[in-house]
Amino acid sequence: MPYVEAGTGELLLFVHGSLCDYRYWQPQLDGLAARYRCVAVSLTHYWPDADRQSAVPFSWRGHADELAQFVERLGAGPAHVVGHSRGGCVSFHFARRHAQHVRTLTLADPGGPLQIEGRAPARLPETVNALRARAAQLIEDGHVDAGLQLFVDSVSRPGFWAKSTPSFRTMATDNAHTLARQFRDPLPAYTPADAAGVCCPVLLIDGEKSPDMFRRTANALHAWLPDARRETVQGASHGMNLARPAAFNRYVDAFIADVKARVPEHGV
Repeated sequence: MPYVEAGTGELLLFVHGSLCDYRYWQPQLDGLAARYRCVAVSLTHYWPDADRQSAVPFSWRGHADELAQFVERLGAGPAHVVGHSRGGCVSFHFARRHAQHVRTLTLADPGGPLQIEGRAPARLPETVNALRARAAQLIEDGHVDAGLQLFVDSVSRPGFWAKSTPSFRTMATDNAHTLARQFRDPLPAYTPADAAGVCCPVLLIDGEKSPDMFRRTANALHAWLPDARRETVQGASHGMNLARPAAFNRYVDAFIADVKARVPEHGV
């Protein structure tokens, strides 16, 4: 996998979400490299190697497993893992499927539906599915900016796309081709049983203005996970690590420091 890195120390691995790549995490590399070996990856199908990977199936399972392969080949694990949005769900299942490679897990607005006991099988509301289908169709028809605006505003807040930085818009445009593939590979529902299988300490971060679907997920996982804490970035929405990088970085750093302080090194 393509990746960028900065700093030395324990491995801090960043996993991007929809329409993003390793460039998404630059404020974290800038802010945390003084204390960690910060590594941000671009998952299969995403910029800059999208064309070379076109024959590989797009799969959240594949992405979770390739993170394990990456850590093994890097030879620097286990890692403190930070995942955002769709990357949060991928990271959750990376930790569940490959526990030996994960020391701590930070999930920022983790994507994916919730499966509540006694309720019908979880799935996204039809209104959300219809909006996403429309966004993907716009992109496939060549109306890339309109499709990206529709999707990005729906997972952040109205007007976010128009106000976003040129660098974010460039990154999203470079990865617009992944959106339709992503929708054909829906994320699995979180369940209490799966959460019980995540044995490392977990930090859940949301934005004060994040859409309710992300905040509900953070609340449920906070209750389900064996060892979890919760933080909220004030004044921020879904892209809280970009909008308030100092606060986001401080939460991640304090969480890791606290885990190391209360658990002997060999047991982390």
